[in-house]
Amino acid sequence: MIRWRQGVVREVLAGWPGVVPVSVEITPGDGTTVPALAYVDVVGTPEAGDRVLLNTTALDRGLGTGGYAVVTAIPDRPSAWPAGWAVDPDAPGHLVKARYSPLQTMVLGVDDPEGEHHAVLEAADSIDGMPVVAADLHSSLPAIVAGVRLAAEQEGREAPTVAYVMTDGGALPLAFSRSVATLRDAGWLSATVTCGQAYGGDLEAVTVHTALLAARHVIKADLAVVVQGPGNLGTGTRWGFSGVAAGEALNAAAVLGGRPVAALRVSQADPRGRHRGLSHHSATAYGRVLTRPADLVVPVPGPGTALELRACLDQVHRQAGALVATASHLRLVEVATDGLLERLRDTPVRLSTMGRGLDEDTAAFLAAAAAGSHAVRISPSPRLG
Repeated sequence: MIRWRQGVVREVLAGWPGVVPVSVEITPGDGTTVPALAYVDVVGTPEAGDRVLLNTTALDRGLGTGGYAVVTAIPDRPSAWPAGWAVDPDAPGHLVKARYSPLQTMVLGVDDPEGEHHAVLEAADSIDGMPVVAADLHSSLPAIVAGVRLAAEQEGREAPTVAYVMTDGGALPLAFSRSVATLRDAGWLSATVTCGQAYGGDLEAVTVHTALLAARHVIKADLAVVVQGPGNLGTGTRWGFSGVAAGEALNAAAVLGGRPVAALRVSQADPRGRHRGLSHHSATAYGRVLTRPADLVVPVPGPGTALELRACLDQVHRQAGALVATASHLRLVEVATDGLLERLRDTPVRLSTMGRGLDEDTAAFLAAAAAGSHAVRISPSPRLG
């Protein structure tokens, strides 16, 4: 079910690229407002005084939209609507995302026959050994890229071209991620590709396969990072978690001739036992869903590592070793953590996973950063080699 409301925009708030937050009065005259997000490329740009239609489903249940309703239409002011299909039904592109839902949107796919890259994607069938790092939580993304950049510096290489491929296990609009906006502004991400039902990237793809091919042949990426958007879905069961698709992403990378790199989900502070040390979701994604050869990256603590952190990483190493012993397609790769913590403290994005910051759950971010570091070291790219 969808809970629909309408109201009047009373204030336009500070936003970020692609998103305009607004304060909306739902009951006329009573002064009570709710915060709402407007995705400008989908519904347009609201102004104070506009009547707007809202989807309040998750807000009313206190679920994962960060406390926001979502603007679904600015019906009375066509000048606010975005360019493209909203005003021109003959605009190029025929990929529908969020298909057959009340909020479906039309985009131009990177391999659309009307697009400039169709011929390139029609011929492409390999990503030429490009490393592909997969993780199951969106919060891993800045840490992975931090590890990428540190490894490049340590080896005297240029900063790599990094493409972010966002799958549809979490948020569908890429614009919802302030982390991605900040990483783009800082130059840490070169380009984005949204695939499946996700939308809003620099390039739009139907599948993760097409997204990886676009990353390599259109973006000319040195490596790609594949992670779902913010707001993962889980039921507390072995298979009922959207991040399990990380294994499917690495299968795709292998099929296309890439170098799959598995970033482990670990924690030293999660109160749930199934996520302490090596998360059971990583064990399922990489031990059961993933069937192609891949590198399973384990961070190794250096001298001076805090005792609690060392104990967690030692536990992860044992658990990863046990996983590799039962999954012959996995190769355990140890990566030293020298310099990683310092680089993580210098990321342009505030690191947070499941509400815990870098100091509260250091192991989580070190594991992700180690995977990024390893990806640089195995890259065949001339820029990195």
